Amino acid sequence: MSAPSSGRLWRVAVLSPPLIWTIVFMFIPYSILFVYSFWEQVYPTFQPAFQFGNYLQIVSDPQYFNVLLRTLKIALFVSLGAALVAFPYAYFLVFKVKSASVRQVLYMAVVAPLWVSYLLRAYTWKTILGTTGILNSFLMSIGILSEPSSVFLYNQAAMIVTLIYVFIPFMVMPIYAVLEKIPKSLTEASNDLGVGRFRTFFLVTLPLSIPGIVAGFTMTFCLTFGDFIAPFLVGGPDGLMVANVIASQFGAALNWPLGAALALVMMMIVLTIITISDRFERLGKGKFA
Repeated sequence: MSAPSSGRLWRVAVLSPPLIWTIVFMFIPYSILFVYSFWEQVYPTFQPAFQFGNYLQIVSDPQYFNVLLRTLKIALFVSLGAALVAFPYAYFLVFKVKSASVRQVLYMAVVAPLWVSYLLRAYTWKTILGTTGILNSFLMSIGILSEPSSVFLYNQAAMIVTLIYVFIPFMVMPIYAVLEKIPKSLTEASNDLGVGRFRTFFLVTLPLSIPGIVAGFTMTFCLTFGDFIAPFLVGGPDGLMVANVIASQFGAALNWPLGAALALVMMMIVLTIITISDRFERLGKGKFA
């Protein structure tokens, strides 16, 4: 067998499994969702059709439109909150912790929760914020509250706090990776030129860390946008997100066409965010290269 033929066979053998996996588990399911989104519900089931009523209902019905806006708002707050917590932590690990072993331990302290069940991590905050939880007990012990309060749980604030805790590793990891690759010679040169620490941070460190911030923001935003467990555990009535609505349409409501349309709208929003962040990240790399 000639060398070109063997090389071609090797490429086919390597590329076939991921290509087949993509077709079977991504392309075909998404294609089925796309077809279902044009069907119509005829209670108690649904039938094939070609109409845009499901998409029009999403735009015209305030309850679906408001759920999309609420989901976007919560995902934005979670991403911003995670960035505000993750960046100082990653900066501290890279530039302030001198011991490599201590840095590794502190880094793993953020990454290790990913090995724990998502449900367990989310449920932890339900026990913390609940009427018999740690927060209420602490506030009662110091005299701020005379009885347990339910204000900390079953609202959007509880959801944001829970989701920041759950998804913050996806913000820390890319920021840490980018900060770690910044050459120390750049900050040293800035100091030699008489530039202060704050100006060095805003002129050198922060611009070079933009790709990591954008990557972490994108991952956190997309994961939050598709989450449905935290709203169920700590969200309450005003914490319903689009993933919960999609699940109810495919479940209790038995309105698969509307659920498929919502899922595709959700997917298009996520793909738009990914595309925008990718272009922004490339622009940042080109500008500060």
